[in-house]
Amino acid sequence: MREGGCSCGEVKYRLTAEPLFVHCCHCLNCQRQTGSAFVVNVLVEADRVELLAGEPKAVDVPRDGDAPPQQIFRCPRCQTAIYSVYSNPAIRFVRAGTLNDPSSVAPDVHIFTRSKLAWVVLPEDVPAFDVYYDRDSLWPQASLDRLRAVA
Repeated sequence: MREGGCSCGEVKYRLTAEPLFVHCCHCLNCQRQTGSAFVVNVLVEADRVELLAGEPKAVDVPRDGDAPPQQIFRCPRCQTAIYSVYSNPAIRFVRAGTLNDPSSVAPDVHIFTRSKLAWVVLPEDVPAFDVYYDRDSLWPQASLDRLRAVA
């Protein structure tokens, strides 16, 4: 099982399942929100993110275009972003950088590469898309079955 938490230690969590899928997102929103070139998100069912300490607080964050706000759940003390919720509240996008061992996950896909910074070199063996992708063609069947179970 993977565990993680915020910078100050107030919020700690455990993932009680393997990721559904791991995104490396290069969109401008993720760049702005993280202050970095991209974000790596571990997609997992909400009920498989077990809080061990603390309670992250939701912050509504605007997104580009007509997209509804994204909720970023942050530690109330140090403001570390722990996970996000987009359109499906049953799925958490856990920030891989908050894992105790971030190297325990690697991206299954790179998305929104149209806004990728020029100096970022993508691995040739990982699918990459200018915008998004067809989930049914990339996700393992077991992950698709889990996703459908919470839809």
